[in-house]
Amino acid sequence: MPVIDYKCPNCGSGMVFNGRTGALTCQGCGRQDNIEQIPDPLEQRLFSEETGKGYQCNSCGAAITADEVTTATLCSFCGSAVVLGDRLTGELAPAKVLPFLISKEEAMETFRKWCRNGLLTPGGFMTADRVKGITGVYVPFWLYELHNRVEVHGQATKVRTYTRGDYQYTETQHFAIYRKLRLNYVNLPIDASHKMNDELMDKLEPFPYERMKGFKSPYLAGYIADKYSYDDRELLPRAKEKIRGFIEASISSAVSGYTSVSFTNKDIDTTLKQADYCLIPVWMVKYDYNQKEYVFAMNGQTGKVVGKPPLSKGKITAWFAGVAGATLLILKLISWIMGGGFL
Repeated sequence: MPVIDYKCPNCGSGMVFNGRTGALTCQGCGRQDNIEQIPDPLEQRLFSEETGKGYQCNSCGAAITADEVTTATLCSFCGSAVVLGDRLTGELAPAKVLPFLISKEEAMETFRKWCRNGLLTPGGFMTADRVKGITGVYVPFWLYELHNRVEVHGQATKVRTYTRGDYQYTETQHFAIYRKLRLNYVNLPIDASHKMNDELMDKLEPFPYERMKGFKSPYLAGYIADKYSYDDRELLPRAKEKIRGFIEASISSAVSGYTSVSFTNKDIDTTLKQADYCLIPVWMVKYDYNQKEYVFAMNGQTGKVVGKPPLSKGKITAWFAGVAGATLLILKLISWIMGGGFL
């Protein structure tokens, strides 16, 4: 079966992608090769688009353990970085990749700092010494370009109150409103993996798209990568829902200045202009605390950490007590200032 690995031309050791240098790096002698200047093995081999059922490591001959969506992994026996070439061709070939920038060591240190900043998390959690595992994963995403034609009709009012002599008047003006908007959104990310929690992936944004590269398989060396579980058409409804809030905000902004607005019709026509299949770097962290596993995700470019840590009941009680005490003190001060004396 078509398994690609990366061997150093100098010493024969395995090579992996180094995010800091942007180079394919030998783990033995330290040789570094510029990925943009070396041929991609995928371009030199002909693969069937049908996914293989079995793979063997080129280094040790052991069977490669991989589920149906895995495209890059490590040999569980010798640790060699391997890419499953037949799962990255044809319609399964990514258009772009955002390479890892943060190393595993940097990711661990960033995660520990994030844990220590948890004001309401238990002290034991804040030490960050119960990491069960940290894995670098290239998560499949679709980056959408959506063009929207928006037309809205409605009624609006402007209310003015003024006084003349002994009388107070209220003047209400009524308007028929019409707005026509063109709203285009680019690089709208939607994760396409059934393994990943959509909420976690959304919270990892923003991603630095200016650092995107044209896809080459050596970027995957040393990391786990999956192919998409859902195509761009299947995820289009979710993409439309994701921009709904932005569209509503733009409509509201377009009719600002009125006292009240009621819409009689909103026509939103969304056109899919383009959807690029891309791989986004994510560090997945599994953490054990009080016999329960917590999963966190880290943006592999920016270091942003997302997830729900455990909460300390004692700290929460103390926090609410502190807020209540401060509120009571403020009320007493206000009462004293207004001449009412302390309560």
